[in-house]
Amino acid sequence: MPTQYIGRADCLSKSFATIIPLLTMNAEMSSMLFALASLGVLSSSTAQEFPSGVSSPVAAACGSSDNIVCVDRYASVLPHHFFRASGADNGTQGPGFEATSVPNDTSFGLISKADFVVYDKKRGLEILGSEPTYDFVFEVSGAVHEAPVWVPSLNKLFLSQLAPPPGYLPQLVVDLNQDPPTLGEYLSDPPVYAPNGGTFYDGLIYWGASGSNNSIGGTEQRTGIRTLDPHTNKTKVLLNNYFGYYFNCVDDLFVDPADGSVWFTDPRYSWFNKLTDTPPQLKAASYRFDPATGETIVVDDSLGEPNGIALSPDGKHVYISDTGAVSGSIVVHNGSPFNQTGTRAIYKYDRTDGGKHITNKRPIFYAYDGVPDGLKVAENGYVVTGTGLGVDVMDSAGSLILRIQTNYTVQNFAWVGPNLTEFWMMGQGGISRVRWDLKGQDLAKVKSP
Repeated sequence: MPTQYIGRADCLSKSFATIIPLLTMNAEMSSMLFALASLGVLSSSTAQEFPSGVSSPVAAACGSSDNIVCVDRYASVLPHHFFRASGADNGTQGPGFEATSVPNDTSFGLISKADFVVYDKKRGLEILGSEPTYDFVFEVSGAVHEAPVWVPSLNKLFLSQLAPPPGYLPQLVVDLNQDPPTLGEYLSDPPVYAPNGGTFYDGLIYWGASGSNNSIGGTEQRTGIRTLDPHTNKTKVLLNNYFGYYFNCVDDLFVDPADGSVWFTDPRYSWFNKLTDTPPQLKAASYRFDPATGETIVVDDSLGEPNGIALSPDGKHVYISDTGAVSGSIVVHNGSPFNQTGTRAIYKYDRTDGGKHITNKRPIFYAYDGVPDGLKVAENGYVVTGTGLGVDVMDSAGSLILRIQTNYTVQNFAWVGPNLTEFWMMGQGGISRVRWDLKGQDLAKVKSP
């Protein structure tokens, strides 16, 4: 038997049926109103606008500067009528959390104006330090910008621009020796088309090459793993196939300092973004490649579009993000529309079998803006990811601590500088910099075993 829904009018009629026998016909109107109010029958507009449990103000300035806003109790109860639009109707990402309409709490408007939005006040302000700054440094094209790698010996930040056909072969380099920093082109020998992920290990840049065709630059380019010696400008192919199949799109990667193995994700975005001339031949998956033996083994094939991948500082856990909310068809070449209810989460795994495999998959973070594109772990174990118009910082269990807000979609980021507290972000339309107290892992200290 279906449960009967009792609307507000039904509740009122039942309450009156209970109360009226208790009232005499000559009772004062004030007595009736008092009785009704005592039983909760009457409700004011204020009660409707501010449900029990609401925190007001939701947001307030905090910290050492006016570009920081703290959100009370994660905005878990908002005053009515609030509404956040989605992109469900047109296949695009909807507006961010900061654009939520909350007309009955004007403090919410502070969020959209802040550079830093803090959810955990104690830990968030510790991360930011006494004088956090955010600077928009370079305006770049609307193409995807990825694979940032800082080379300490050169004090330069290498990154790539993933332009669709006819493509863009050179990489970009931010020269941090200049004040202000400068942005220029860089072409390796042989060139590498569309690096999508990058890291620094034992003096070399490791790139996940996502471009795959035989036309750009007069060379044949195939997805795989390349290394670049930034001092000699020479590149080398470490991996370019899985038993004869092309990889789909080597998207992100890390090198395990314990054994030099390369862990990487292989979603299907090269096909969706027209960076390859071949439809996907493999299921989207994540792999471990051993340069010493040439062996490649799959470590996970349960995610829709595995994207960012990162290793915890103690080497015990691997984090992988699934950006399946942005996907497409391998039959029709029509890009990768956004699916509002698609997967956009970060998963945490435990390493087993001497570090060769992962198990115990569990979700720790569901992106509330965009998808978690770009994934790294700070020196203290905090997990950092680019999500829509910003970057989110959480602890190792997925509790959100703070957000950096940008005016462009962030796809990746890297720590630079002698103290590794300078943080560079890049994406579609912009490159920006944050100075704070959250330190990155010192990749330059990692040597091959």
